Amino acid sequence: MDILDMARKAGMTIVLDAKIGRQEYQTVYGSVKALESFAALVAASLECESLHQD
Repeated sequence: MDILDMARKAGMTIVLDAKIGRQEYQTVYGSVKALESFAALVAASLECESLHQD
């Protein structure tokens, strides 16, 4: 599960704040609607993963 990709698909904006060595520091911005969409995507992803494990 790529959480940043899911945030983008939900309509959120990902901003790279800094990069120190290999470590990246990012901020995620979005509306409450985008947050709700993100939560729904995460829930669906987890449900799909649990179905494939059974």
